[in-house]
Amino acid sequence: MPNILAARSQMAMSLAFHIIFSCVGIAIPLLMVIAEWLYLRTRREVYLLIARRWAIGAAIMFAVGAVSGTVLSFELGLLWPHFMKWAGDIIGMPFSLEGFAFFTEAIFLGIYMYGWDRVSPRAHLGAGVMVAVSGMVSGIFVVIANSWMNTPVGFRLVNGQPIAIDPIAALTNPAALHETVHMTIAAYAATGFVVAGIHAAMWLRERGNLFHRRAIAIAFAVGAVAAVLQPISGDASARAVARLQPLKMAAFEGLFKSGPHAPLALGGIPDVKDRKLLYAIELPSMLSLMTYHNADAVMRGLNSFPEGEWPSPLIAVHLGFQIMVAAGMAMAGLALWGAWLLWRRRTIFDCDWFMYAMVAAAPLGLIAVEAGWVVTEVGRQPWIIYHVMRTADAVTPMPGLEVTFTLFTALYCFLGATVAFLLWRQVMLSPTGEEVAALARVPR
Repeated sequence: MPNILAARSQMAMSLAFHIIFSCVGIAIPLLMVIAEWLYLRTRREVYLLIARRWAIGAAIMFAVGAVSGTVLSFELGLLWPHFMKWAGDIIGMPFSLEGFAFFTEAIFLGIYMYGWDRVSPRAHLGAGVMVAVSGMVSGIFVVIANSWMNTPVGFRLVNGQPIAIDPIAALTNPAALHETVHMTIAAYAATGFVVAGIHAAMWLRERGNLFHRRAIAIAFAVGAVAAVLQPISGDASARAVARLQPLKMAAFEGLFKSGPHAPLALGGIPDVKDRKLLYAIELPSMLSLMTYHNADAVMRGLNSFPEGEWPSPLIAVHLGFQIMVAAGMAMAGLALWGAWLLWRRRTIFDCDWFMYAMVAAAPLGLIAVEAGWVVTEVGRQPWIIYHVMRTADAVTPMPGLEVTFTLFTALYCFLGATVAFLLWRQVMLSPTGEEVAALARVPR
């Protein structure tokens, strides 16, 4: 296996696992804080039980995310030494700030986990808020570093080397805002839906279970709000990509020909050899209209760029974008359905079709996140730093990457299985006998 393929495959596998750990680790603290706030407001012990259960989940995801994140940091140096040497001074600030946020999260998570009976309720809730905020900020700084790779600024090139480095300019690069907003909303939508879906499956088996009923209400509320906001964020992100990386936008849509009245493609498979999109449903003029709010606007197609600069594999970018959009729209539709049920019936729990749909939709957010990262990373190829450094020039010359690829894949599979087992045993199961006794005292 060529070094470039082995390195890209290893990085793709590592990110595929880590992004799930990170998303859930960012969003679960918000759910636990909401549950504890509801307990302090209502004194209903079911909310305290939910907060304690989700706090265990937050601790598990934090620990596993720390391991997978550490592995990724080693992989950056192991697989892409030329990139780290070249760009380290420029993107060192977001990574340093991410480390600061990480340690802040660790400190307050410790206070939260061990301070239930040792600090005042308000102080304990405040510690939970700090965990939620620092986890979100930690994710934002990592995405900022990635956004700089898409829109590199904050330096001047002289003889192929960066000088006059401005870390603040790099931190506030043109892609930073839309990428961080889109990814942060995605984390809350994905986590809210997966947690709500799992509890919904348990509630359908035990319909009188107050624990799962209240957990669904909290998780679905967070996921639904994020899911409705995400298409708005996605529209802004797509228009920004069209302006900053038009080649990537053409790859999203499988658009080969430039021109006005560009069609919006639904589905389809890009045929690179014949330079056309096969089997797609095309909506005339919609791509120009949605991107520039003008049907006469000219969209640049893949044919206007050198083929050597096209993302590879092109089919992964196009299908990833289609999957991401379809999953996001399905989640937004389910959120609006839930809002309609609340308006008409004052509850979502007397509609079995909706509850089964919630169970079916549980993985959609995580699927959208995975597809989105494929779109973002593969869509930038063949550049590791857009129009500055090619991925092939950044990869290590060290042989034997197949060995590390195999070992790291085994490590991540083990971590994934461990997380699934721990979350199921510690977080998602129905309350124990002692917990049920506590629930019996809760006013219904």
